[in-house]
Amino acid sequence: MSDLAAARARYVERIAKRERIGSKRLLEALAAIPREDFLAKGPWRIKSEAARIYRLTPDADPVHLYDNVLVAIDARRKLDTGLPSLWAHFIDQLDVGEKDRVLQIGCGLGYFSAVLSKIVGPKGRVTAIECDERFAARAADYLRAYSNVEVVHSDGCEESRETADVIIVHAGFSHPHPHWLQSLRPRGRLLVPLTQRDREGAALRITRKGRSFVAEAVQQIRIFPGQGRGATALDDRVADWWQRASALAPLRFRRLEQGLPAD
Repeated sequence: MSDLAAARARYVERIAKRERIGSKRLLEALAAIPREDFLAKGPWRIKSEAARIYRLTPDADPVHLYDNVLVAIDARRKLDTGLPSLWAHFIDQLDVGEKDRVLQIGCGLGYFSAVLSKIVGPKGRVTAIECDERFAARAADYLRAYSNVEVVHSDGCEESRETADVIIVHAGFSHPHPHWLQSLRPRGRLLVPLTQRDREGAALRITRKGRSFVAEAVQQIRIFPGQGRGATALDDRVADWWQRASALAPLRFRRLEQGLPAD
């Protein structure tokens, strides 16, 4: 086994153990998808989950990427790839499976789009949306070999005629967007980070159950704000309400009014 193959195997093993991953298809996807294929050539600026500053890898050997680290894709804006263990945990929590149709909002450079592509298989579909035009173009290039993935340049908040089994939002918002809820199929699942302007908040899992939705807090998160996220004190209060209420008990609702649940 090569050094790179061994590093990738350890990477998957550590994530599986840390997050207690139950999905075999997810672990197989993490083992199969080369992380370096979805980044510019190294050396790379990386940092651990708790670190505030980047460190530069000593060289361009991809072995440095097979650790639970964030990799800068725009260091000036403090915009990084997703933390592998965190998003593996979320994908596992959403029970993404074979043949599922997945809508991914904020796909970045496409690494997790490729992971999702492998999980859903040839009869599934991933629509990967990215609001940054440059990133969307790069993701489309990196994902050319993945025939069940479509990359779309958009902010992901427009009304869509398409429906999804799973919607994953990779950016912070003050509340779930009504269009996302409307796009969920029966028993569909939405994962959305609800954050304040300091980027701190909680990730919520929302499940469609008949005509209602049930929201539950999954875990605390710090994440880059989504395009279109409000920047007022009211938006922060809405996000704070969701975080506090969903942490106490699952929230059941049928629709939203001004970003908050209503019957």
